[in-house]
Amino acid sequence: MKLTVIGQWGGYPKQNEASSGYLLSHNGFHMLLDCGSAVLSQLQNYLVPEELDAVILSHYHPDHTADIGVLQHALLIQKFLGKTHGTLPIYAHNEDLQGFDMLNYKDITKGCAYNPEGTLNVGPFSIRFLKTKHPVPCYAMRMEVDGKSLVYTADSAFLEEFVPFAEGADVLLCECNFYGDMDGSGAGHMTSLDAGRLAKESGSSRLILTHLPHFGDITQLSKEAGSIYKGPVQLAEKGLILEV
Repeated sequence: MKLTVIGQWGGYPKQNEASSGYLLSHNGFHMLLDCGSAVLSQLQNYLVPEELDAVILSHYHPDHTADIGVLQHALLIQKFLGKTHGTLPIYAHNEDLQGFDMLNYKDITKGCAYNPEGTLNVGPFSIRFLKTKHPVPCYAMRMEVDGKSLVYTADSAFLEEFVPFAEGADVLLCECNFYGDMDGSGAGHMTSLDAGRLAKESGSSRLILTHLPHFGDITQLSKEAGSIYKGPVQLAEKGLILEV
């Protein structure tokens, strides 16, 4: 499976970049994980919107969903031009009915509610879920294909349940919205030290810090996480591509 970071900023995108968006590809199947602000613009550096086979969303905060409407309009225009094929499924939880209803657009996109208690199969991907600690319902995801695994924490304060959920992950894509000397629990976010602890205790092979803050020296985040976790640590950045 190939991971391409489309956007990695928390809250809003920095200039010429995007908030949360990640492209997972395997054997020609392309799935977009979250679709935040400016994701559609950045996505087109790697593939055109009509080449997407699926979208999956962790929750409905704008920095994870703001470009859903833009994606729908792009696909509508491409349909008029004869370049789209079928209806794009957008997988998401239905605990926010207003947000979920927005995923249905003409015959362009269709909202598909996942069952967080079960396993979802999308193309070649097998996906399990864990409810996170965040101000709104939000789900972490463990994606597996051909014996490889990627765990995406989505937005959350630290939870002990993350440790078994992420056990042995080849890649831990972990949110890191605060520095080590801060407390992000009230905001529903993790610190660099939380991320390092999770990577260490879960035995993950690689840690990628994402959902990054707009203040401070972000290179400090990887140093702080690396004070606990001794495996490879790096910051997510636009255009980062990993073969998992």
